[in-house]
Amino acid sequence: MDNCHAARSSGDATAIMRRMKTMLDWLPALAFVAAYVVYDIYVATMVLIGALFLAVAVHRLHTGEWHKTNLVAACVALVLGGLTLWIRDPLFIKLKPTVVYAVFSVILIGSHFIGDKPLMARIPPTMIALPDWLWARVNAAWAVFFLVCAIVNVPIALHFSESTWVMIKTFGFPAASFAFLLGHLPFVAPYLPKEEPSA
Repeated sequence: MDNCHAARSSGDATAIMRRMKTMLDWLPALAFVAAYVVYDIYVATMVLIGALFLAVAVHRLHTGEWHKTNLVAACVALVLGGLTLWIRDPLFIKLKPTVVYAVFSVILIGSHFIGDKPLMARIPPTMIALPDWLWARVNAAWAVFFLVCAIVNVPIALHFSESTWVMIKTFGFPAASFAFLLGHLPFVAPYLPKEEPSA
């Protein structure tokens, strides 16, 4: 009985941590678009930088680990956002997604040649266990996807209106990522953890 209670408590804690991580992942983007709607791109840029570093700090305090994705985004936002605020040119912050996606793509590609396995294959096996050949393909697919996102953002930043870019950056790219993730299901479904039937 105690073991069941402990397992349930552990599962509840894990679920709470996942929800918190999801909120932290969305906080900077939502804060950015809200500040843009209420004020302008410059205030939104300051809010984005602050929200990203806040998300990194909260994650660090709660887990003792660095949220590497948000940390990279925060550093890029600090540099390009800082240039936007200093020069008063929004083009720099508009190119932030391109730089971030390009960095992710390079890291994923590089992990095929550095280390004993691709980066995505280093996900804890308790979450999902895939054969090495499938991890390699998933890793390569995401590298290509991030590279495409990096390239697509450039004409959007240069030729679309500022408000259109804000909406695509905030909602379009995450929606594309989610759709791309769903596209993996037919290939990874056979390896997803199966729920044990209750006694």
